[in-house]
Amino acid sequence: MADISISKGIDSANVLGSSIQFTEDEPLRLDAGVDLAPWVLAYQTYGELNHDKSNAILICHALTGDQFVASSNPITGKPGWWPEMVGPGKPIDTSKYFVICSNVVGGCMGTTGPASLNPKTAKPYGLELPIITIRDMVRAQAKLVDHLGIDQLFCVAGGSMGGMQVLQWAVSFPERVFSCIPIAAAAKHSSQNIAFHEVGRQAIMADPDWKAGRYFEAGLQPTKGLSVARMAAHITYMSDEALQRKFGRKLQERSAPTFSFDADFQIESYLRHQGSTFVERFDANSYLYVTRAMDYFDLADDFEGSLVRAFAGTTTRFCLVSFSSDWLFPPSNSRTIVHALNAAGASVSYVEIETDKGHDAFLLDVPELIVTTQGFLNAAAHARGL
Repeated sequence: MADISISKGIDSANVLGSSIQFTEDEPLRLDAGVDLAPWVLAYQTYGELNHDKSNAILICHALTGDQFVASSNPITGKPGWWPEMVGPGKPIDTSKYFVICSNVVGGCMGTTGPASLNPKTAKPYGLELPIITIRDMVRAQAKLVDHLGIDQLFCVAGGSMGGMQVLQWAVSFPERVFSCIPIAAAAKHSSQNIAFHEVGRQAIMADPDWKAGRYFEAGLQPTKGLSVARMAAHITYMSDEALQRKFGRKLQERSAPTFSFDADFQIESYLRHQGSTFVERFDANSYLYVTRAMDYFDLADDFEGSLVRAFAGTTTRFCLVSFSSDWLFPPSNSRTIVHALNAAGASVSYVEIETDKGHDAFLLDVPELIVTTQGFLNAAAHARGL
């Protein structure tokens, strides 16, 4: 393998960042039963690795996140996506810990995904890329950790799809995870969540510019379909209380309805803005792949449906966090995992935070999340001798 400093973005422009090129002799074995090779993994690191390589924290990003957890996104120019949690003096303190964050396989910020060139055809993979799973994402991250020479991660942390990856790490590589923080996550995707994802995928595939996934070759982008998919998903990230508090039925820059299908209400304008800005930074086919990865996630599936068996014998320290108003991944999801961990004799703490900010609370300024994470990491660091 070789380190490279340039990787491909969704617009085929070069994006500054760190990447590893894995050769044909270093395939990534996928749950779909095929090998992905060659392949690239893009990542960012923050802070310094200590002499015994015991202070590394892996951050796993959510559905539409990326590796730029604590630095500016080169596509959008916006700051890192977890400013409340990662940085000097923050709970995940980059002056104390060596923080790693990679773009997932199937993504669109440098790691091999459907927009990447298929070496067999010299054209973008499109739907020729095999289906990716959460476990495949974790296998790829494990190869990055190997490349960095780290035997055991001090902690793995993330929310939503990132939380799924955290849980998969704890099950697939328990000896390599000293502690973990799954936030607003679940051990499997619910039928309702799969349904919302299917609505988004169908919106993309119904866009005439999608071209059966071959839009790059046609010089097109299915922006309308991807925008609608983002709008529908974004509703699930907020709570009814938060929407009502922020928007209610307020009109958008007008004193009366227009009696048209224009964006009369502020919430309509907000969702349209979310959709239009999203298409500038994300690939439509990647959206199909990463939502499908979440749909297939079922942590207990390889253990005869038993979460207790999945966690049997683990020595990893767990801290689970959920939010009272999160209806996408409700607290009951986290409690199910906590009960299984208790039954398996694991070291586990659990905090359900009272907030009306919904699922996206893990990305926002929620003091209880900051205090919980900082307290858990400080205790784990003391136990680890950091």
